Amino acid sequence: MSAVLPKSLVGAEATPWLITALGLAAMYLPSYWTAAHGLWNTEDFGHGPIVLAVAVWLFWSVREKLVSAPVEPSSAWAWSLLALGVFLYLFGRAFGISSAEFLSQPIVVASILVLLRGPGALRAAWFPVVYLVFMVPLPGTLVDLLTGPLKHGISVVVTEFMHALGYPIARSGVMITIGQYQLLVADACSGLHSLFSLSALGTLFIYIMGRRNRWHNAWMLASIIPIALISNGVRVIVLVLVTYHFGDEAGQGFVHGAAGMVLMLVALMFLFALDTLLARIFFDSTVSPSAVPTGR
Repeated sequence: MSAVLPKSLVGAEATPWLITALGLAAMYLPSYWTAAHGLWNTEDFGHGPIVLAVAVWLFWSVREKLVSAPVEPSSAWAWSLLALGVFLYLFGRAFGISSAEFLSQPIVVASILVLLRGPGALRAAWFPVVYLVFMVPLPGTLVDLLTGPLKHGISVVVTEFMHALGYPIARSGVMITIGQYQLLVADACSGLHSLFSLSALGTLFIYIMGRRNRWHNAWMLASIIPIALISNGVRVIVLVLVTYHFGDEAGQGFVHGAAGMVLMLVALMFLFALDTLLARIFFDSTVSPSAVPTGR
């Protein structure tokens, strides 16, 4: 058993952690069940289960650091934070506001870590806690506010790029006409939700790489949004090209469904390429053991 759990988690020390795990399960399993039968079945928030699985792995990978963190007195602010998290959970659960319900998760977990062990435990698990934020669905008002400009921007970029390549393409608002085909840049093609999921992918990539140089990491963080937008542009261009050369049925069929995979692959290629380039610029060829999640 000690090969799986840290020695300090064997025996009486395990009780508070087990109680905490059971409490969190009782609190959030109904939320996951509801999301699995609704929110997570949509294209916009289908990354939710993946983020949850990654978060669980991240917490497991830092378990030894958590249980070995020095026990410090509980702070009043931790109880206040816990009260805020529980309030958000109850409010979101009662009124069906998923954003509030899932936003409560990192707040509740952070406060419990501090109450169990102290701020040292939160410092040890800061990234898994922050990563839970990527499970929070974007509020509808924010989606409505940003989707229109993003759709317009991507349609302009795609049209200008393909026109420069010599394709017979024109645009009217967010309607793209290429040859005999007309394609509407729908909300899903705006890139807003892919921006959120790719941000989760990018931050995880940076964390796992664990580069020492702060400027390296800063440039990688700053590049996540541009890479996500560029990758989404590549996805839309691929769909337009497939439709033009192989017909509307091909563009709206399997290729359209596989476009999300294209998006992820392009983003990963850009991340790997940029990380390699920055490693050479900053002579940052090693990784920091303290930054890489380790678990035995």
